This record gives sequence, C-alpha cells and structure tokens, in this order.
Amino acid sequence: MEPIGDAAQLCPAVSSMASLERKPSPDANKPLSVTRSIWQWFCHESWHGFGGRWGIRVFPNAPCLCTRGLLDLGGTMMQPQHSHTNEVRDRRLRLRIVCPAYPAFNIYSRPAKVMTALGPICIATAVQDVPGWDAEVIDENNYRRGPVDAEGRPDHDALQRTRPADVVGLYGGLTSTIPRLYEIAKQYKDLGVCTIAGGHHFTDDNNEQALCNGIDVVVLGEGEKTIQELLTCFETGTDLSNVPGIAFLRDGELCRTAAREPITAFDDLPIPDFSVLRHARMRYYPVSGVRGCGMDCEFCTVKGRPRFAAPERMMEQFASIYEKWGGKVFFIVDDLFGQNRSDTLRLCRMLRDYQQRAHTRFSIMVQIRLDRARDGELLQAMREARINNLAIGYESPIAEELKAMNKRLDPQEMIELTRLYHRAGFRIHGMFIFGYPAPEGQPFRMSADERVRHFRRFIRKARLDTVQVLQPIPLPGTELTARLRRAGRIFPTDTVGLEYYDGNFPLFQPDDPLTPEDMQRAAQKIMRGFYGPRHLLAVATHVIAFPGVALWLHNIGAGWQKWYRGWARSVYRSGGWLLLRKWTDAFRKDGFLSKLAEVKRNCAPRRVHRSYTD
Repeated sequence: MEPIGDAAQLCPAVSSMASLERKPSPDANKPLSVTRSIWQWFCHESWHGFGGRWGIRVFPNAPCLCTRGLLDLGGTMMQPQHSHTNEVRDRRLRLRIVCPAYPAFNIYSRPAKVMTALGPICIATAVQDVPGWDAEVIDENNYRRGPVDAEGRPDHDALQRTRPADVVGLYGGLTSTIPRLYEIAKQYKDLGVCTIAGGHHFTDDNNEQALCNGIDVVVLGEGEKTIQELLTCFETGTDLSNVPGIAFLRDGELCRTAAREPITAFDDLPIPDFSVLRHARMRYYPVSGVRGCGMDCEFCTVKGRPRFAAPERMMEQFASIYEKWGGKVFFIVDDLFGQNRSDTLRLCRMLRDYQQRAHTRFSIMVQIRLDRARDGELLQAMREARINNLAIGYESPIAEELKAMNKRLDPQEMIELTRLYHRAGFRIHGMFIFGYPAPEGQPFRMSADERVRHFRRFIRKARLDTVQVLQPIPLPGTELTARLRRAGRIFPTDTVGLEYYDGNFPLFQPDDPLTPEDMQRAAQKIMRGFYGPRHLLAVATHVIAFPGVALWLHNIGAGWQKWYRGWARSVYRSGGWLLLRKWTDAFRKDGFLSKLAEVKRNCAPRRVHRSYTD
C-alpha cells in the first residue's frame, strides 16, 4: 500500500523508500540499489541565548527528509534501480541540523568559534533513539576542516554530495541569523531535500513567512519528542496533523497543530552527546538543568513556569563531557541558576566531590539573579564547585527604566549586592540594555549624554570585570514587540532587515529626546570607555608585578588570586577593545546608516510622547 498524507507529499523519497523496505523485491536476481544518505545538524543562546540573551536552549530544530538518488532536482520521483532487498532494509536514514552563521562580526563571534548551542545537540541526540535514523550537527559559526564555499562558509552542496542528508533541520534560535537560515533552506530545497525549522524566533506571528521561504515544517516549542514523531511520519508517509506542536502548509493554507505539552520527565531524554557535532572545535561546553523562566520580562522570549531536571542529571552532563571529550570549561545556560536552592546546593556539592575524586578543576560560568548574593551558604557552595564567573542581567542603572522592565531592585541596591558577589571571589560579567522604551502612559525623558553618565558611574562603582551594552531588540512574540508595533515605532524589516537584530543597532524610533543615531553612538561610547588600549599596558604591568606574589608566602593562594584577578580583568578588557575595533571596521563598511536614513526619509516614524515636546 503506497503511503499517503502530508508527510508523503513533503518527503516523497523517504516515504517511497519506506514502502520499498516493506515490499519484497520482484526479482531476487535484480536487487534494489538506493544511494546511501547521511545527516548533519546545528545553535544561547545560547545564549541567548544566552538567555533570552544567549539563545542557547533546547529548542525545536527539525530537519527535512528527502533521499538523494530517488529525487531529481525538480523533486519528481525517479525509478529506483534494483538491488538486494537486504541492502535497502539495512540502510539508515540521516538528519542534518544546521546552525546558520551570524550575518556579520559581532560580540559573540569569537566565543562562537569554540562553543555551540545546546538545543541542536539535544535534538540530534534524541534522533539516535529513532529506529533507522542517525543525526549530525553543522554549526556554521564553529566550522573547521570541512568543505567551504567562496565566502568561507560551509559548502552545503559539497556536504550533500559526500554525506547526503535525508532531512535538514535549521536552528532559529537567533533572529539575526534568519536571513541566512532561509538562504540555506532554499539551497536544500533546490537539491530536493525536505526542511524543518525551529527555535525561539518562530512564533505564531511568522510561521507563514517561514513556510514561504524554503521551510516545509516549523516546530513550535521543545523539539526532542516532536522530531522523533516527525521523522517517523516522514518515513511512513502518515498525516502530519497528528504531530503536536508544528505548523505547515496544506493546499496553500497554514495548518497549526495542537500545542505540545512542555517536557517535565527529563530523565526520559538522553544525555546530550557532543559527538553529533561535526567539523567543530569545542572549548566551552553548554550544560542545562532548567527550562522556562518565571520572571516574565517584557523583552525576553524565554517564558513559562520553570521546570527543573534532577541535580544528578546535570552532574551526569558534566561527567560525560569531561570523561568523553576532556572538557573542563562549562557554561550553564539556564537563565536563573540557583532558583531551586536545595537542588542547586546538592549539585554544587556533587561537582565539588567529583572534581576531588577525578583530581581535576573545572571552570564554570552561570547566569544568576542579583538577589542570590544574600545567600552566603549558596555562594560558598558555588565557589567550592569551581563556579568562578557570573553573568548578571543588570539591564539598566536608571530607576525609571528598571521599573519599565518590571525589575524590583534600585541601582544602589544592585551595587551593594554586586559587592557581595565580589567579596565571595566571583568575576562578574554585566549585561545592560541601553535606551529601553518607556511604557505607554509613563513618559520618561533623558538625553543620551545623561544616560551615558549614569551607565559609566554605575559600572565604575560596581567594579564589573566585563560588560556588554546592547540596544533593545523587538524579538518576535514578546510583549515589547507588540507594544512598539501598536505605536508604529518598529522600522520596516524590508529596509532594516532581521540581520540587524543582534542588539548592536537601533531598530525602532526611541523615546524623545533620543534619536536612533544617539542610541547607536551612546551604546558604543559606553563600551569604548570600558574597553580600551590602556588595558594592554595593564597586562604588561601585571606580568612585571607577578614576582610580587612571593610576598604572600603566608597565604600564597590569596596572593595568587589577587594577582590573577587583576591580570585576567586586563586581558579580557584588552580583548574587548580589539573586538570593538573589529566591529567598528565592519560597521563602517556595512551601510547601516544609509538604511537608517532611508527609513527616516520614507517612513517618517512618528515620535512618541509628542505632547510632552509641544
């Protein structure tokens, strides 16, 4: 019986192959021969992720299914040649997940070369449990030793010739990578491959746009269970409407299936296996134990009641990475480390004991709330676990902006809590948003220069080790985007495209008296004031001063820590200055300012709070 349904229409080659596997060969002397195929992958957010800022979480990246050798480039069925039935039955199908490259150099470009997003790794690992399927991940930002095109990016045509994928999944964790994602999707569609996409970018607002840009299926929500069901549907040719949490086109009409329930039984999922990542070099390994975030920030895409994995599962991730790959540098990508206090204390003690037994030392970075600084027991446990670096979302040193973001701390209290973290021995990376728009009906006026002074004063008093100052991004599906859209303030994406949605560019008309140009200059001014060439001299000074550690013979450990902290801070800030220089050079060549001028000329976005300037 021939397979029927949406899956058979989207991936006729895979469905056809499945039917061949179920049928005996009509002529045992003329076996069926089918070209072998293979898979590959993608990602914090990270990073996003990071959290909302590092887009690096477990999000749907589903691939697309089409077997080379059964489809011509037009997607029409070719008659398979005969080969051994056993050869057809033994053949494994493959999924490739691709993480699209950043559109241009940005502050994440350097770390992205030695790490990857966790979501695609989790999806590819889950596929290993689907009978007859393999999976791999290709991260275009962390790609070495593989075939490249004229622009130095992965050559997907060459990859498809040497390791053909039956389905290709595309990771949409960062909105700025979506133009590249669509480009890759269309490239694989031209090769006759079925495509799947998932990640934070995809919401009810843009499903149809994705499906008109080379994507066959959009996965909404977490993807481990969804990808397993999708691949089974593709292979059997059954109706996609039975798979929860996806969107696709049926007869040109958008079809959205029922929402999938969030995953809570994390022990049912396999431990992420980084062997699925190909052509990459890893130094920083992402780890996760929490999904969702109860803070409900207006600008963030990470929402929902937090769901916690057992500390033992998180510990298994650390142990697996260390024992298999020798990894010692980790980033816990969860937005709110320490939110479940008892489990966090247990995890820290397990990490401490494991490192002692293994005679090794990890270096771990986490994202954490400021108010956890009051918990002395927690801070001590974190330090014993070798958690050295904290990423903290201060967002703004301006009280009115904090109120607009629903933050419940005032600037002075934030400085005092930061000092508690410093006294415990942590290095702190501060994350800020410059020029956050005031809510409707709550007008707030402050010049760019005055805002810069507030930021610089706060950063100096807090003695932050490193900082990032980004501009607000109207990300799909957030309350901030809806508010700005109602006011008609977001610049049209046909002029200021999605490739600029990385936090380094003004994307909407700011509050009076700011202009978009003010936003651009001011954020860079803060960063240049923090990072600078003077820190190169400071590095040399610390090297010369190193013998002074011997004066701490009564407490050599404390002497080393004091020296190392100052030296490391100077190294990081010197590196930040070099990054800023490189970004500035790329910005000058980009032509963004001319696009901004075109928006102002053609669209004339209306100023907000006009009654306060009349």
